[in-house]
Amino acid sequence: MVAPIVMMPHFAHAIPLSLYVHIPWCVRKCPYCDFNSHEQKSDLPQQQYIAALLTDLEQDIASLQPTTVGSVFIGGGTPSLFDAESIERLLDGVRARMDVAQDAEITLEANPGTVERVRFEEFRAAGVNRLSIGVQSFDDHALADLGRIHDGRDARRAAEAAHAAGFDNFNLDLMFGLPRQSSDAAMRDLRNAMALEPTHLSWYQLTIEPNTLFHARPPTLPDDDRVADLQERGIALLAEHGFARYEVSAFARTDKRCQHNLNYWQFGDYLGVGAGAHGKYTDHNRDNVRRTWKVKNPRDYLAHAHGAQRLGGRQTVPPEQVAFEFMLNALRLSDGFPDSLFIERTGLPLSMLTDALEDAQRRELLQIDQRMLQPTALGQAFLNDLIELFLPPGRPSAALGSRAPSH
Repeated sequence: MVAPIVMMPHFAHAIPLSLYVHIPWCVRKCPYCDFNSHEQKSDLPQQQYIAALLTDLEQDIASLQPTTVGSVFIGGGTPSLFDAESIERLLDGVRARMDVAQDAEITLEANPGTVERVRFEEFRAAGVNRLSIGVQSFDDHALADLGRIHDGRDARRAAEAAHAAGFDNFNLDLMFGLPRQSSDAAMRDLRNAMALEPTHLSWYQLTIEPNTLFHARPPTLPDDDRVADLQERGIALLAEHGFARYEVSAFARTDKRCQHNLNYWQFGDYLGVGAGAHGKYTDHNRDNVRRTWKVKNPRDYLAHAHGAQRLGGRQTVPPEQVAFEFMLNALRLSDGFPDSLFIERTGLPLSMLTDALEDAQRRELLQIDQRMLQPTALGQAFLNDLIELFLPPGRPSAALGSRAPSH
């Protein structure tokens, strides 16, 4: 019996690098949230946590080749609970340890219920140049159903405060397919958001995730036909107002695509520091891709940030899994990707996916033209069906993901 040929990756090009920083505390855990977030029960250990983050980072970069960081994303949780002095100390510490590009995109997530104009001004002075504001809806009843701590007026004030503080690049997060939400209500949310003149909108469907309150007690959501209708209407409305869809749930003005998320979707590398943060790094010396994740509990993270126990786990990704993970990310992009990007970011030949690529074209889910691979309109509408064609043998389709790590 002839053993199957195992293709081993070889990386000939440097891979872009981003930094993700996780701040896990929030005022109240939302019933739909499956991120590593923990309700604030007492004063936040800001100084201790920033010190832990920088110690964590030092250990992560100790064995890495010097690389310029192209973007920094501070997510959560609710990072805007931290004061600007702490954020400045963090960013200064990152720059002291790594080469951060002069024009690096530096994003901070903010909750409308925890910010004000002065604080936004302070965040900007600290080095943040992009905000991602978790609005979710402008409808007070919908916000109450979602367990948010803000109302529609707070959401508008947050966007106005971003403008007043001098931010010329900020994102608004919006959900659709909410409990009892009609198509007209979803369009009203989009119009309200666009009236506030953000440069980027993350507009994504509410999904029920395991280990959430909504999973234990599911709300009544619009049926699939209504969701499909409002999504079609919403995409058309956004395009009409100059927001181009460049990823499944991401819409941007010209030149305002989220560079941090693009690096994820194009299978770039990223370090993840903070409780529960994930990282992915390409080791050129060993020709492999490694994934790491940190311990999730903030207390454990603070106790062990100085040593190996800060790691929740690490994995060398098998080559066939590397190929799948590239497709899982890159097929989310509306414009697709050149075949050369697959070779560069996976270190593998695209020929290893020939059967799956031919199947995807035969089903009219994917088109290949001038060495560009792009999901068709049908492929975008049935993205999981397209991605499933590239699953490695033995991996269950339930492993497919549909949500981006940040906004």
